[in-house]
Amino acid sequence: MFLVVFSCAMEQPKEIPDIPWGGSEQKPDPEPEPEPEPEPTPEPENAEGKYVWISCEGNWEEFANSKDNIVRDINKLKECGFTDLVVDVRPTNGGVLFKSSHAKAQTRMDCWTRSGYEFINRTANFDYLQTFIDEGHRQGLKVHAVINTFVGGCLCPYGLGFDGMLFDEPSKKSWASVVNTSDGLKNTMDLLDDSVDYGAKFLSPIHPEVQEFVLGIISDLAAYDVDGIILDRCRFDDYCLQSDFSDLMRSGFEEYCGQSIVNWPGDVMRPGQEELNGWATNTQKQWFEFRAKVIHDFVIKAADKVHSINPEIKFGCYVGGWYSSYYYNGVNWASPKYDPKADGYYWAGSNYKDFGYADHCDYMFIGAYAATDRISGNGEWSMQGFCKQAADLFMGDVPFAGGPDIGNGEGFENGGQGHLMDSIVDACMGSSTGGMFFFDLCHIRMFDYWNDIKRAFENYNTQHNN
Repeated sequence: MFLVVFSCAMEQPKEIPDIPWGGSEQKPDPEPEPEPEPEPTPEPENAEGKYVWISCEGNWEEFANSKDNIVRDINKLKECGFTDLVVDVRPTNGGVLFKSSHAKAQTRMDCWTRSGYEFINRTANFDYLQTFIDEGHRQGLKVHAVINTFVGGCLCPYGLGFDGMLFDEPSKKSWASVVNTSDGLKNTMDLLDDSVDYGAKFLSPIHPEVQEFVLGIISDLAAYDVDGIILDRCRFDDYCLQSDFSDLMRSGFEEYCGQSIVNWPGDVMRPGQEELNGWATNTQKQWFEFRAKVIHDFVIKAADKVHSINPEIKFGCYVGGWYSSYYYNGVNWASPKYDPKADGYYWAGSNYKDFGYADHCDYMFIGAYAATDRISGNGEWSMQGFCKQAADLFMGDVPFAGGPDIGNGEGFENGGQGHLMDSIVDACMGSSTGGMFFFDLCHIRMFDYWNDIKRAFENYNTQHNN
């Protein structure tokens, strides 16, 4: 926490002319010294942030071309009791919504609209991120920018088509992830069946040009007056155990484990393998370590990049709270002091713990994305359980905010769940160490949860501040 104290030089009193004693004029009183401006009240170190996630896709129809709509909703979020905005400025399509010398501007977005699923073009030219910064800070809210990290485009469902760098620049195909399919190794750009393979097209996290590209984007973002920068999708492809089996991953893994892999990729993972079924070979355990190392090492580079440009900007990552299976995506988000092998996780080798990256973050965000009937509880797949587990796995290394997806398909999808907000806030805020978040603003707006969340925050504050 950085406390900025403003020091103002006092104005010197004006010289008063000498007036003879007994004259008709009285010596005037000195002009009063100006009242010192009050110093800003520092936020307590243990303050619990109330974050709202503002996804690009979900809010595109409202915000892409309207400053007025952005200002309108920030005002309503302030009234609700939110303290922090988390603004998505690089969606899975891969463009950006801020000034960048490394990435192209996002000019259209595939999203659900009042008319159905379609592309909406952005015709406005105002700085999207700067608008949130200006209005958020004016209203006393902190503003954090989040980017989707290792993505380069999106194949849209319903025959809508595609969008993004990997589609626009065929020369970048070598940057894309390689998938270990049942039909052999395939570049993800060769998997274009929108009934099966739609969604984000991932970049290979180990590719040096990919890392340089993403770090360039992060450097552009750190030039803004944001309070924090958060990495989302800083992981391997959604194909999970089937990615990334590029040549660079092969050579890197062989160097890591100190041996050649004769039967590639079969000696690591059989073609098309999607799960482990409770048992892992020693080679697979080393493979999981290596994948976690790739992400761990990049997180360090990203944190260093942010702090080298502006040490006052917080740096962190969003991850899903389901730690027991998050190794599928090549990520160990826990503290390096936590040893999953010693805790009985069969897929963890002796060195997996070394690639936990929590100690390199200033804060973290945990997706506590459970169903409406799983708010309270212990362990994974309850909102409270996700947060409790994260507190145990972080081992005090980093504060974190856990939060629900209030639009998910397990009870939230049709709205009408405002009565649950008190329980949700108690479960997530009460079990996290740095506050909570709601995903997403579009759901708050769509289902009119403004007053429900305001009530829940006020009740929580009343109960815990007495």
